[in-house]
Amino acid sequence: MSLRIPLGDSAELVILTDAVLEHFRRYRQLRKRDTEAGGQLFGRIQGQTITIEEATGPRSSDIRSRYSYVPDRKAEQREINERFPSGLHFIGDWHTHPEPIPHPSGTDLDNMRECVNKSRRAISGFLLIIVGTAPQPSGLHASLHNGKDTLLL
Repeated sequence: MSLRIPLGDSAELVILTDAVLEHFRRYRQLRKRDTEAGGQLFGRIQGQTITIEEATGPRSSDIRSRYSYVPDRKAEQREINERFPSGLHFIGDWHTHPEPIPHPSGTDLDNMRECVNKSRRAISGFLLIIVGTAPQPSGLHASLHNGKDTLLL
């Protein structure tokens, strides 16, 4: 079943499709040897509704450990360039944390601020989803980043 996330007090709504939620479930860090995983979020924008249709990653070229995830930035740009012509916009990033109810680290917040400030975008900010070990939806952190403020969703 898809997950609907209202964007603060605005009329905007993010919908995570079943395929995206299943992708997240596949990479939860449930065992001690599981490393962080992550990727990008792509969706279609129709009025006030943003439907996330695809979550990419992890890639073999990413650097992954139990407590960190460093994406291959060149591969990420290729993903954006490949999907945009078919109407899929880059909406944000996702990654896992080895904790039941995940919270963004200082590094996560800095990375999102940098991403927003270096990008042109079709929406008010970029979405960050962190996937914890608890079942969805409680095991998901969602926040919107506009380069200055972070809005917890």
